[in-house]
Amino acid sequence: MYAQIPGSVLTADKNKLNAFPASSRLAEISGFLKNQGTEAYLVGGFVRDTLLERETADIDIAVAGDALIAAKRIAEKTGGTYVELDDVNRIGRVVFGSANGTEAQFYFDFTSLRGSIMEDLAQRDFTIDAIALPLDNRTSGWIPADFIDPFGGMKDITTKTIRAVNPGIFKADPARLMRAVRLSAQLGFTIKPGTASLIKSEGALIQNVAGERLREELVRILAVPASSRYIFDLEELGLLTQLIPELAQARNVEQPIVHYWDVFQHSMQTTATADFILGEDSYKYPSPEALAMVPWTEEVSNHFKKTVGFGTTRRSLFILAALLHDIAKPESKFVDDEGHTRFFGHTSRGATVASEIMMRLRFSAREITVVESMVENHMRPNQMSNEGLPTRRAIYRFFRDTGECGIDILYLSLADHMAARGPGLDLTEWKRHTDLVRFVLQQRSEEEKLPYPVNIINGNDIMNEFNIPAGPEIGRLIEAVREARAAGEIATRDEAINYVKMLIRNSAS
Repeated sequence: MYAQIPGSVLTADKNKLNAFPASSRLAEISGFLKNQGTEAYLVGGFVRDTLLERETADIDIAVAGDALIAAKRIAEKTGGTYVELDDVNRIGRVVFGSANGTEAQFYFDFTSLRGSIMEDLAQRDFTIDAIALPLDNRTSGWIPADFIDPFGGMKDITTKTIRAVNPGIFKADPARLMRAVRLSAQLGFTIKPGTASLIKSEGALIQNVAGERLREELVRILAVPASSRYIFDLEELGLLTQLIPELAQARNVEQPIVHYWDVFQHSMQTTATADFILGEDSYKYPSPEALAMVPWTEEVSNHFKKTVGFGTTRRSLFILAALLHDIAKPESKFVDDEGHTRFFGHTSRGATVASEIMMRLRFSAREITVVESMVENHMRPNQMSNEGLPTRRAIYRFFRDTGECGIDILYLSLADHMAARGPGLDLTEWKRHTDLVRFVLQQRSEEEKLPYPVNIINGNDIMNEFNIPAGPEIGRLIEAVREARAAGEIATRDEAINYVKMLIRNSAS
């Protein structure tokens, strides 16, 4: 699942920096900067990823002097596209390739050296990112001695550890708190105990980070397979409830006896069961046959791979919805006269709270809508039928109300079920739930293959046939016809007309 690390960086191929796809562009840039007499270094994630033999399209170059001026000149000289990223901190980008996918894109980001290269590296975050290579006229044949590594980053790469360059890195930029976990997730590295302790002590600084930057780090964590592991890491480091303070209210909120955990732990466990149901991670509680009962098709697999927003897929938002699905339970809790715990309205209120959280983190409107729908409707699958399998009419109404999110909601209901029971999962009860999901998916698939259109009649047909003016009543009747057709009660135009006639007659009586 994770990139394999060479046994020793020192024995790695000396020419591998010349082998990456953008090496010819790097040679152009190197030659230009040398001719200009500009001191320059390859730095940061590019050097780290190259040592890890990970493909990367982002190349970071630190230059002496004004990086914006250097980037503009390089773009003009090489035919790249110049993009100003940060005027205050003087960060510029040169893009090569096409946005339409016909040519691979590469991004060269230029920053201004903060003092000497040694002083610059001392201001970086983690040792694995505080390594530099002089960008001279060579673009190949580097040897280990060429690497500038004052903080032992190359050793930390070989031992797969994340270590702070100095104790002040999080005060200098609190976004690094999330970045530590993100790097751990992406690289499969372990955060050193001293750095972990520093994160725990300074986690509150995350409140000072712009929502856009927090979203970027969270999205990249969620994009990693088995991402629930890193949600648990965020909690262990004290960052999760700093990122989403609303979750803190769920601690120690007891639930009905069917639930094994309180609301907070249930929410955490639901991210783990979501990963399990997606087939991305093991789960310690259910027996092995529990996963085999989960319906899975190529169509479902492709559904979860679909892109929703910048950096998000339906799968990554599914994990986020699993975390937030009961976010409003604490404020909705009610104990009735018989001592039964209820959470009236927690789904609709939860959708609102989830929306507020995602707006604060600067998610897009479409991303918010997807998670809102999952949170608001996560109990719907079990409500489609009081006993046995749901009717075609109930299935139609479900997908009418949830649209494409219907698939996500079906699987969230499974994750919710498994996390509610925990070690006490009853396989007979679980099979009933998985059979329901399988049946609903099959019915939907069959419905989509029907040769006749959903609209047997339209609004004009009804207005002309029954002399009814345009208005909300026409929409109500059309929807009733669609539902009856989906339920298999009508199939022809004449049957639809007679059905509308009956509806009108019944509403008048």
